[in-house]
Amino acid sequence: MPRRPRLALPGIPLHVIQRGNNRQACFFADEDYRFYLEWLSEHAGKTGCRIHAYALMTNHVHLLISADKAEAPGVLMKALGQRYVQYVNRVYRRSGTLWEGRFRSCPIQEEAYLLACQRYIELNPVRAGMVEHPGSYPWSSYRANGQGEENGLIRPHELYVALGRDTEGRQAAYRELFRYELEPGVVDQIRRATNGNFVLGSERFATEVAAVIGRRAQPGQPGRPRKKPEPESGELFGGKIKNSN
Repeated sequence: MPRRPRLALPGIPLHVIQRGNNRQACFFADEDYRFYLEWLSEHAGKTGCRIHAYALMTNHVHLLISADKAEAPGVLMKALGQRYVQYVNRVYRRSGTLWEGRFRSCPIQEEAYLLACQRYIELNPVRAGMVEHPGSYPWSSYRANGQGEENGLIRPHELYVALGRDTEGRQAAYRELFRYELEPGVVDQIRRATNGNFVLGSERFATEVAAVIGRRAQPGQPGRPRKKPEPESGELFGGKIKNSN
């Protein structure tokens, strides 16, 4: 069965997940995280991608990306993934694949879901039980977005910028969002959309995206399509057929 083409539209933010093969580790030392972020910044600049948030976990990566060209995130992930695999194979004297196939992603309806998805990404270490607060984890963008730590990789999205009149105000408003946990329903929506390559947004947003790309942007109904009832005798083609008797 052929793979579904990835949903991507110019200017629409994309939540990206790339996992280690068989859920195995893809980062083994602090240097690995640093090199990955350095190359992410380099290739984001080359491809015209803007990185709004990230979380590098032991065996997978979360990114929140915007780009003016629909194909740019795919180009970024391919170049970055290949370069990082070559590094890991050389340093750790291994061979073969590191990643679990293609990365997974979903376009995000900005007004309703972007900041929720950004929180979802930066709360990953907390949900995984690695830290109690996102600011305690060094390999995510929370320290930049929420605490003002200098980070040349991060390009704030306009919805983040709109949180306050100045830098301190934005960071304070952003930290306030983390006083509350994401609703379980929102977490499930983000996971389903990303793993299934569907849009994260309202019915209307999904319909608009489907109209642009010319195919379905939401999960279909489970089960086989219902068959239309057979027309009764004398009703074929909308006309009546008289009996020959």
